[in-house]
Amino acid sequence: MRIVLVGPPGAGKGTQAHLLAKTLSIPHISTGDLFRANIGQGTPLGLEAKSYMDAGRLVPDEVTIGMAKDRMLQADAANGFLLDGFPRNLGQAKALDEFLAEQGIKLDGVLDLEVPEEEVVKRIAGRRLCRNDGGHVFHVDYNPSKAEGVCDECGGELYQRSDDTEEKVRTRLEVYHTETEPIIDYYRQQGLVEVIPALGKVDEVTQRAIEALKQDS
Repeated sequence: MRIVLVGPPGAGKGTQAHLLAKTLSIPHISTGDLFRANIGQGTPLGLEAKSYMDAGRLVPDEVTIGMAKDRMLQADAANGFLLDGFPRNLGQAKALDEFLAEQGIKLDGVLDLEVPEEEVVKRIAGRRLCRNDGGHVFHVDYNPSKAEGVCDECGGELYQRSDDTEEKVRTRLEVYHTETEPIIDYYRQQGLVEVIPALGKVDEVTQRAIEALKQDS
């Protein structure tokens, strides 16, 4: 099964992608992992991407597309994959369609995780991280620490990431509406989109997605 997962920041794409990929026994291919792997391994595409990133510039679509193509051609993706963060815009979506057509395969579905905008802002702006290396995460409303500003696990200082402020979150949402939302209409015209309400418990959202895929298959 070949799936694209889309949704605004804070919709839980990373969590759902991991759970769905495990349930469906297909690799989870995320843009972040692609960049880390290529840069870490020093591949030509990774070195090219790093040169743009080091200069504070956006990595061109063709570099991201090249990384995604290479990953989809690996043996573990022969029977399917779940794409998370790619395609990010119409150009990437069309390039993906062309690549899949060349391979004689096609997408089975596009899952659109739907979350109200104010909930997205609340989820991200309320997130607090521990400064120590444990990676502990809290939320001022949904998972508050016992003592304000102090990690329950290790006593470390809790802080808000600079790009998690309400202003930055709303800017990220604007970018999502402008660049990524158009791919949903593009795929909807192909009859591929299933809207998944992403409010509620994590396992409930996963089950909604699985049921939607069963109906399509």
